[in-house]
This record gives sequence, C-alpha cells and structure tokens, in this order.
Amino acid sequence: MVVEVGYAQAWDPEARAVWRPLSAGEARERDAVGLPYVVVYRTAGREAPLEVRLVSWRDHHVGVWAYDDQGRRTHDVDLRLLDDPARLFHRHSVAWNYPDPETAEFDPECPRVILDLFPDGRGRRIEQPRGYYTSAGLTEEQRWTARPAFGEWPLFSAEAETPVFEAAEVPGGDAGEAPAGCWRAPRAAQPGPIGELFRPGARVTDGYHPEQTVVEPCRVGTLRVPSGVLALAGPDNLEDEPEITVPVPPGEYVLDEARVAYSYHCEWRKAQVETTSATAVRLLVSETPAVSWEMALGADDDPRLFIEDQIAGFTTDGATGCFADAGSFEALVSLFERGLIKGEPDLDGYEDLDDGSMFMHRTRDAATGGELMAFATTGDGTYPVWLGRSGAGELVSVVVLVEGMPTILSEPDGVTAGA
Repeated sequence: MVVEVGYAQAWDPEARAVWRPLSAGEARERDAVGLPYVVVYRTAGREAPLEVRLVSWRDHHVGVWAYDDQGRRTHDVDLRLLDDPARLFHRHSVAWNYPDPETAEFDPECPRVILDLFPDGRGRRIEQPRGYYTSAGLTEEQRWTARPAFGEWPLFSAEAETPVFEAAEVPGGDAGEAPAGCWRAPRAAQPGPIGELFRPGARVTDGYHPEQTVVEPCRVGTLRVPSGVLALAGPDNLEDEPEITVPVPPGEYVLDEARVAYSYHCEWRKAQVETTSATAVRLLVSETPAVSWEMALGADDDPRLFIEDQIAGFTTDGATGCFADAGSFEALVSLFERGLIKGEPDLDGYEDLDDGSMFMHRTRDAATGGELMAFATTGDGTYPVWLGRSGAGELVSVVVLVEGMPTILSEPDGVTAGA
C-alpha cells in the first residue's frame, strides 16, 4: 500500500481539508520549536484521508484521527508528552463502530468505546450509548508508546501490509485567516464573561428563560481568613485536605452573590411571576475589577493531561460548597458536620443562615478566628473555581458558578455586553 504524506499548518475537520500547506522542511522547523502542524496520510483513488496526525509539542499533545472510506472519523486518539521525552502517554481515545455506510459521522446512537487514562494507573472504559463503565484493564506498556522522530510516525490505521510512504503536496487554502473550525490542541474549560454576572443591567439567558437581567449583587457577609490561605471544597465530601486552596493576604473579605431577575408564567397562579435567582457566589479580595479569569487547580491537577473542556474544582455529593480559612479547615468542617449532620443544639461556632441567599451555614473556630461559609449549589458534581485577576495580574476575586455560565445576550444596540 502506497501512502502519500503531506504537511500543513492546520486541519479543517468540517471540510476535511488542510489550511496553509507546508513543505517537509517547514513542518520540521515547526516541530523543532513546538509550533502546531498536521500530517495528512492519503492513498490514491480515495477522497477521504486515511488519517491525520495533529502535533503541538508546546501543548504536550499529539492527536491521531483515522477516517473510513465515507470520510467519517473512526478513531480519535489523544497522546500526551509528559516528563519522559522519549515516550507518549495514551491519555484519551474514542473509537466509533459505524453499523453501515449510511450512519452519519458521530451519530449519537453509533456504538463507540471511550478510554480515559491517567499515568498513576487509573483508567476507565466506557461503552456508549449503553453507558457501560468498566476499568480500562490496560497494562503499563499499553498506556505508553515510543515517541518517534520527525517524519517517522507509524500509520495508526495500517492494515497487515507494510505501507510505503511517499512525500506529496496536499492541496488546501493558504490565504486569509484560518477557518473558525480548524483543529487546535485540546484545552481545559474556559470561564466565559464571568464579570458580566456582577454587572447590573447585563442581559443573560440560562436556556430555560429567554431573558434575565443582572441585578445589583447581594452582599451576604464577610469571611475571616487569618491563615492567608483560602480553601474551597465540598464540606460534605471530604477525606482530608480541601481540594482547592488559594493564597490571599490574611484578613476579612466580603462575600456576595450574583443574581438575575426575570419573569415566568406560573401554572399554579395562572399569571406571570417576577422573581430572582442566584448565578454565582464570590469572595472579593479587592474592589478592583477583574479583567481576566483562570481556573484554580488542585495539588494533583496536571494541566498537561486536560482534555477538551475538562474542569478541575471541588466535588460535592450534597449540592454544597464552601469558602473557608485553610489554616483552621479541619476544625471548621468538624463544626459544620456537628451542626448540620448531627444536629447538636446550641453549638458554639455554628450558625444557620436564613437570609434568602445561597449561603446556608457559617462556622467559626474560636482558637484562630478562621471562618467557613457554606453555600448551596444546584446539584452534585464537580464545580470549578474561577480566579479573577486585575490588569496587573493581582488576584481580586474568587468565584463559583452555582449552575454553569449563562449565555450573555446582546445589548439593545446590538453590541454584546462587556465586549
């Protein structure tokens, strides 16, 4: 089997075409400095490629997409370059088994197997659409592959016969901006315009209510953090240390809540009802507005392993999160458990809150003065923690969205709020 090999700066999966073809020398230069490029493998007489290799060493990533005769992606393999420069880790893969030539690419009902692997030996195998989960069952050797030199990549989709590779130019566009859907390396979940949730007058939608208007944030109280380390966790789901910690100057900080107002038709009242609901809770480190946002990482989170839209954060099994002083965290959580779960009456240092906000409980450690404020989320699961920074890069706020990021609506003049 003769396989033609060509290079390009980018790949457009929608059109199954390259953007800005490269010579082998140009691709080699990009490989050496870590810039993204793609390798396209084709055979004569077939419109769809055999596979496309997507390389971005600066992102620690190599992707392999294999295609069938109908041009449908059959395999998506995500390899990562970690600490050993001589080998690549099989981080994630999806294999589709299309039952017939008429089945559309990525049909939700198409059988597929997903592997999700981690270097510490953890891993799971998921069969969809059955939703059947098992352990990955792979050996250490099966989780890793040797990192080949430039131009010596093996063909993932090769059949029994050994392919013969021939250099070839690949046709494609090279003018103007790259198509919007061009491949890029996987990236973690992005924050969205969080600051808009605290700007009165901004218009948003949660997908259920067509239009909601941001109202003045509700200042709920303060939190003392004498240790200089802020903890965020699900106080109901802890084994030892808090999942997320953030250094802050020792002090007392304002807590507030972002809210939106909207109306809806109440079947029970047979009328339109005006109401408000919370979208986020925030600890203000400074009154300086945040101009950028980043996701806080836990001690065991490795950004090199994040797949597309992956989140890090704290986990809750009881729809509860908390801001707390990390220096007295164990004592504060103990008070939380004694007051809420065990229901000890007249417990010093424990307070139920009933002010109509998402904040529900406060605990205070008498020895250190450190405090914990527990708030409700809208469900169980993992919640990312977003760090807002000023133009100078200083931490100015810490935010948790209690139910995802709403969509920002355009202003009446057609300009998106905060654009």
